[in-house]
Amino acid sequence: MLNASNLPSYLVKRYQGWKATTWAENKAWYRRLAEEGQRPRVMVISCCDSRVHVTSIFGADQGEFFIHRNIASLVPPFGPSGDYHGTSAAVEYAVNYLNVAHLIVLGHSNCGGVRACRDMCSGQAPELSEDTSFIGRWIDILRPGFERLGEKGNDLETLEREAVLVSLENLMTFPFVRDAVEAERLTLHGLYTEIGEGGLEEYDAKVARFSPV
Repeated sequence: MLNASNLPSYLVKRYQGWKATTWAENKAWYRRLAEEGQRPRVMVISCCDSRVHVTSIFGADQGEFFIHRNIASLVPPFGPSGDYHGTSAAVEYAVNYLNVAHLIVLGHSNCGGVRACRDMCSGQAPELSEDTSFIGRWIDILRPGFERLGEKGNDLETLEREAVLVSLENLMTFPFVRDAVEAERLTLHGLYTEIGEGGLEEYDAKVARFSPV
């Protein structure tokens, strides 16, 4: 039996306000998007965290970014199988069908998913090691980064930045991503945002560190 309830009234009011103002003032643009389809130049892989507002950070308009959100902004390594691969499917669609020119992995401060990985890998959250934990099996993607850091992996901010690098490394295991990068049709970017201070850092591969934007 399907179980779905009516929207809370505050969301209904917000929608009605948006329809009467933002949509009404830009209806030609919205109709053009609907009729012509999307042509984003950028894909952003961001965390599900409600405090990370990608379009606000970059002042992006509707139709400008192709955004995929998951726990801790992680990208798994290339591994086709009969399983479900939401993140991999999003990457494939963005690169092969939307032909985005830029792919951004955006990590952030105080990330609960990264903290969970640290706690699981250090033995403080044994429940996440259970096969039945969806969170645990997902954040296993970051385990190689935690192990690579050694003792530094216990520092949350260090591990949060490492998560961005793990995702960038995993992106290059996708043959179509690697081909697009090598053909200079696609550029990968690693970013880290500090929520409380509104800071934004970019990974510079030439010096192997994050620097303020």
